[in-house]
Amino acid sequence: MTVRELQDEIVRLKKETNTAILAHSYQAREIVEIADFTGDSYKLSVDATKTDADNILFCGVHFMAETAKMLSPQKRVFLANKNAGCPMAEQMDREMISQLREMEPDRTVVAYINTTASLKTVCDVCVTSSSALRIVKALDSDKLLFIPDCNLGSWVKAQCPEKDIKLLHGGCPTHAAITAKEVKKAKEEHPDALFLVHPECVPAVVELADYVGSTSGIMDFAKKSDHKEFIIGTETSISEHLQYDCPDKKFWPVTKDIVCRNMKLTTLPDVYNTLKGMDSGDAFEILMSDELIASARKCIDEMIRLGG
Repeated sequence: MTVRELQDEIVRLKKETNTAILAHSYQAREIVEIADFTGDSYKLSVDATKTDADNILFCGVHFMAETAKMLSPQKRVFLANKNAGCPMAEQMDREMISQLREMEPDRTVVAYINTTASLKTVCDVCVTSSSALRIVKALDSDKLLFIPDCNLGSWVKAQCPEKDIKLLHGGCPTHAAITAKEVKKAKEEHPDALFLVHPECVPAVVELADYVGSTSGIMDFAKKSDHKEFIIGTETSISEHLQYDCPDKKFWPVTKDIVCRNMKLTTLPDVYNTLKGMDSGDAFEILMSDELIASARKCIDEMIRLGG
């Protein structure tokens, strides 16, 4: 089967099974093309609540599918590749943060959405990369523990000097791998380009940026900008998608090595086989108890209440 034939078969099957396909922006182009919704993890979970589909097929990583299940517990949620995890989401666990809470009970625990459902059960509020600064400023508490990404936390902390924000060593290994030396080299090679960066990068890289924002924020900025050249400081697939969306502009990844291997695990055949195996038990379904959903969702509901 050719790529196009496989895509056509997937489109047929998703209609037959009443399934909505959600693809994170880091997915390959051939997957994005057959998705009903694309974007960052939280946007996709919200999109899932708005569709009439009975089934959600998530092309992303495990914590994202968990979030979609928490927000749409009445739907069946499937992850296209069961081995697609997130190193950052798995760096800290419930026991570790529970112990820290006991040591400093007056600290509000702020959890980046890139965390497991189990960890979210002991956190007070969730944030996304686009809402983190706004929500931290809106919190009544001035003493915070921000987990797990110390780079995103450092970016927020620098802009909220009035808050006592404690950070732990954790974060996205893909974004943290970008170095200031690589950025400077890219700027020398493309002197007319603006540098757009994700706040999961280390502070030395963020300081060199012309724009700092979430994946969606970076894409929106590039599309709306009158500028014609951009260096993209996030996963390399974003440069590819932007080049398709804006063929009159030029996009360069800051380095060719910024690849999220977990995101790249998902293939078009994975999507096809999940659709085929939904009712036979051959697809990977996200199963969560009502108790876990209710407990983990509290910090997401608090994020929504605060305008996240």
